[in-house]
Amino acid sequence: VQLQASGGGLVQAGGSLRLSCAASGSIFSIGAMGWYRQAPGKQRELVAGITSGGRTNYADSVKGRFTVSRDNAKNTVYLQMNSLKPEDTAVYYCNAEVKDSDWMHYWGKGTQVTVSS
Repeated sequence: VQLQASGGGLVQAGGSLRLSCAASGSIFSIGAMGWYRQAPGKQRELVAGITSGGRTNYADSVKGRFTVSRDNAKNTVYLQMNSLKPEDTAVYYCNAEVKDSDWMHYWGKGTQVTVSS
C-alpha cells in the first residue's frame, strides 16, 4: 500500500492550498484518514481526520480555516486550507488505516507547505 500526497507549495499569508493524498495497492478497505504536520523543531501533530463515515475532527489551530474531505471511490483524502498563516508552515503528511489482510496504518512521504508573511 502506498499513499501519494500532492498539492504543497509556497503561498502568501491569507492564501489557500489544497492537498490530496491517494492510496493505492492491495486495499480491501480504508478506515480513518487524516493529515498531520511537522514544523522544524516540533513534534508531528494531527491537523485533521475523517472517518470512513465522514465524521471529522480538527486541531483547534485550524478550525474554521481547514476542511478535510474524502472520496471513497478514489481512495483519496483532501485538505482544503484557507486563510493560511505563517505558522501553518510545515511538512504535511497523510495517514490512513488500511485493511489488506489486517488493519495497518500507512504514511505518505509528506509535502512541504510554506506560508510567507
